[in-house]
Parts: sequence; C-alpha cells; structure tokens
Amino acid sequence: MPAESSSQPDSTANPSSPAAAAPAKTPVLSPPGAGPLARFTRPTETPSDPQTATSPPLATPSTPAAPPIGQPSSAGQRPRSGDRPKTRREKEREEDRQVDRELAAERGGGEERGPRTHVPVPNVRQRSEELEAEVEAALSGLSLDAIVAGDIKTDASRLDNGSAHRAQVVDLHGDDVFFALGGKNQGATSVRNFAEPPKAGDMIDVIVTGYSSEDNLYLLSVPGGGVVAAGWTDIAEGSMVEARVTGSNTGGLECEVGSMRAFIPVSQISLYRVENTADYVGQKLICIVTESNERRGNLVLSRRGVLEREKEELKKTVLAELQPGQMREGTVRKIHDFGAFVELGGGVDGLIHVSQLSWERVKHPSEIVQEGQKVRVRIEKIDEATGRIGLSLKNPEEHPWMNIEQRFPVGSTVKGPVSRIAQFGAFVKLAPGVEGLIHISELAHHKVFKVENVVKEGQEVECRVLDVDAEAQRMSLSLKAAIAKPEKAEGKPAEPEVDEPPRELAVPKRSGPLKGGVRGKTGGEQFGLKW
Repeated sequence: MPAESSSQPDSTANPSSPAAAAPAKTPVLSPPGAGPLARFTRPTETPSDPQTATSPPLATPSTPAAPPIGQPSSAGQRPRSGDRPKTRREKEREEDRQVDRELAAERGGGEERGPRTHVPVPNVRQRSEELEAEVEAALSGLSLDAIVAGDIKTDASRLDNGSAHRAQVVDLHGDDVFFALGGKNQGATSVRNFAEPPKAGDMIDVIVTGYSSEDNLYLLSVPGGGVVAAGWTDIAEGSMVEARVTGSNTGGLECEVGSMRAFIPVSQISLYRVENTADYVGQKLICIVTESNERRGNLVLSRRGVLEREKEELKKTVLAELQPGQMREGTVRKIHDFGAFVELGGGVDGLIHVSQLSWERVKHPSEIVQEGQKVRVRIEKIDEATGRIGLSLKNPEEHPWMNIEQRFPVGSTVKGPVSRIAQFGAFVKLAPGVEGLIHISELAHHKVFKVENVVKEGQEVECRVLDVDAEAQRMSLSLKAAIAKPEKAEGKPAEPEVDEPPRELAVPKRSGPLKGGVRGKTGGEQFGLKW
C-alpha cells in the first residue's frame, strides 16, 4: 500500500534486510461493544482487559526492531541540533494523524475488508420490547377506542388565552360562527362581530379569549369586531360583550364574561316582563355594559338595550319597505274602542280605525277581530313625521258601492231594515255596506214631528230610490213615495192630517200672568225722561 511504502521505505526496497525478517504486526482487537476507534490506544495507556492486550512484536538480538508506523526509521535520518521534547498537544496530533492513516489504509485495502453483514428490513409488525415499552408509556393506559373517538383532552396542545391565530371559517349556525384553529382545535364567536356575515372558507384573524370545556370549543374574538374581548382593559360602558348565564335569582341573572362575574337585572333581560329567569341558565347572551367598575369588581349588563337597538334598526328597515296601498300580514296586538293595533313585524305597529274594519257599520272592534288574530291589512297612509301608520281591513276589490247605479236604479222599490234613527230621518240597510237615508219629510204624506212616531229601529220597510251618488256614497229614499196618498171624501170638511201626537215643546207653555207690562213705572222719571 502507498501508506506502508511511505512509512517503511527500507523494508520494501530490500527484502533481505534485517527489518524484513521481523514477524508481521498483530492487529489490535477492540473489546466487544466498543466503537471503531477503541483499538487505538496511546503509548502510555494499557488496555483494561488483559485478553485484548497485545504484546509488542518480538525481535532477535541481531535484528533491530522495526520503527513504529508513521515514524521514519533512524537509518538515513539526519540528526537535528537542538532537538526539544514534544509537547503533549503535538504528541496527540501526531497520534491522530497516525490513526487517520491507518483508517485510510484499511478502507483502501479490499483484501482486508471483511464480509458485509446482512441488515434486516425493519418491520412494523415486529417491534422490540423497548419500543413496546415506550409506546405504552406514551399512551398512559388509554384505549384505542378512546383515541379514535376523540374524547382525549390534554393540555399539551391547549391554546393560550390572548394568542392570535389565522383561522378558517367552517360553518355558520344561528348567531355563531365556527372556526378551524388547526388540528382538532375549533372555536366560535358571535356573528355580531362582523358587518356582514362571513362565508365558509374565509380566512380571518381571531384572538383566543377562553375555552368552554362543555362544548369543547375556544371562545374567540375578532379584532375590531362589535363584541369586545373578555378583559377589564377591553370593557367600557356601552360596549357589547358575550355573557354566559350561570345562575338565576329573583333579582336577575348571574353571568360570566370570560373570567369575570357579571349580573343582568331582571328588568334588563327582555323587552317584556320575564316570569321565570331559570329558563335562561346555560344560554349565551349578547349584552351591553351599563356599569363597569374594576376596583369593586362590578359588571352590570343589559340585554334589553341590545334588543331595543335591534328593534329600532329593524323598524327602520320595515318602514323603508312600506308603501301606501301595499298589502301586509300582521297580528292584532291590542283592541280599543276606537280601533285595533296591528303589529306588522319588526316592532312596527299600525292602527285600524273602527270605520276601516268593515264595510258595514261596526259598534266595537271586538265584533270583527280578536287579540292575537292573524289579519291581512292594507296600508292606507304613513305619517313620516310622527311615524303613525293607518291601516284598513276593507278589501277595495269588494267595495259595496261598485256598480251601485245598476244594482239600485233610481225609481226602483227596495226593501230593508231600519238600521238606525236620527232626528233628521231614518237609515235603511239595503246591502252589506250600503245604506240609504229616508229624510223626515219623506216618511209620510202628513207632517211628521218625530221619526220614532213613524218607524222603529229594526223595522222592515219598503221605500223608493230617489237619488244615488256613488262617489259620495249617498242614497236618498222615500217611504211616502211607496205609499199611495189618501184621497179626500166629497162633502166632508177637511180634517187635519194628524195621525201622530205632536211632539213635546222645548219650552213649556206658561199659564200664569205675565210679569212686566206697560203700566208700571220704568224709572225714567227720576232723570226727567217721559216714556
């Protein structure tokens, strides 16, 4: 080999030299389990195992020993003047170079390379006992079913509160928006944090504010969103927070906003009175902060303020959609003597006047509608200044005065009951929503002092149509035109045509003597006056 020829030039050049007759060097064996460099020892060190210790090469007295590998022979070496002993570092470097040369000689010599050992292919099914012990220690006695079911809750991958993440929207359900935070971690936040609801697949920056062990979800907040995070530094009066109701009492609801305790008075739970506050336990409510005092730990919330704000916004939206003449569905909310209030949705109420409940005359609204009844109404007018809305339950397509001239032509005879009586005449109902007036002068051929003396309310009468005004919805009738005028008998004096008692005088007739007169003194003589 080249390394050997360079280190031993004499032995290779002359085979008959004394150095060539020296026995071959016995290789040093390393102890079992040691590394590849264990067989190389320093000259001052002795192997610990006597079996592995090697004896120095033997030499005859006449034959000098061969110089060590890596050191030139003394023959031909020029003596140097002033040689100094080598330091320990130089000796170690020289020994390291010798080891490198011997390793290079072993790798280069193919005849000295031993047979390649067979390395088996690793098999997952055949695991060693050490690997089995490590897997068992990692599982800590958990079953495979529990791992597959995903019921394992560890704190190793728990996200820290206040940490920011780039999350993907996976679903929208009701008032909640669900995010994927990586792995099996998922979180939720309120849709009120967004001006417009996000879509599934959108990437949004969120902040972890808490963890719900019951739902196995992280509580998230959106930077710049409408619902603030659960911290005293983020909470101010007028801000919106998400509270979880944990208990109830007669005064209101006990809540948690993140790690802080809060309270909702019973008057601030809903727009209307709440009888049973226990129904809200376990729910998540969006509230407005009405009082925040970190020093005292007071945090008072109001859900009613949120509902009123939503009602006002919805009311504006509904009012923008309403137009006169539009048909809308509504619910009768309250009934009064003058009409009925109908809720059109979004907190918008309208009034149906008693005259707009039916084409017929209605004495009280309860005759037509009831509270809670679903009705279809027509918008008559909208007062933008006051916000009042006038409604009508009448259907314009079923107007009773349509084609009234063809149905009740002038000169025809009609029948109907007397619907009501007034001082100037009597009203007769001819059809639903159609009434005609018999004036007091048209009740009889003689002079009528009182309407009740001729007809009674509810009496069926037969009369003649005198005039019809469809636009003004007026009809004039005559009762005496349908009755023949009585003839006078010849040779008999005319009798007064009085068939009814005269009506009572408004001022009773005086029977006593009158006071005053012209014969009494006037008092003018006192002033020189003569009357």
